[in-house]
Amino acid sequence: MTPKKKQTVPVSERALVQRINRKLAGKQLVKTRGIWALPELGRYYTVSDRNTIVDTHVALEGFGRKLHVLQPWESLVKAK
Repeated sequence: MTPKKKQTVPVSERALVQRINRKLAGKQLVKTRGIWALPELGRYYTVSDRNTIVDTHVALEGFGRKLHVLQPWESLVKAK
């Protein structure tokens, strides 16, 4: 017998970002535009309602799981 593969439901990056932004109060998750800011901010970062940077280098899947907007049976699907 072969072991059963764990079935997961795919969730797109855009859907996960929307879920996270609905959950955050007074903050917003933002995707970095332009390659000049990637080393400093990472691919995703959070800003406050006063437009100041709160967190940098946010790991999207881990952050979603921490906020409980990405369930154990769901997995992040990278955009091509």
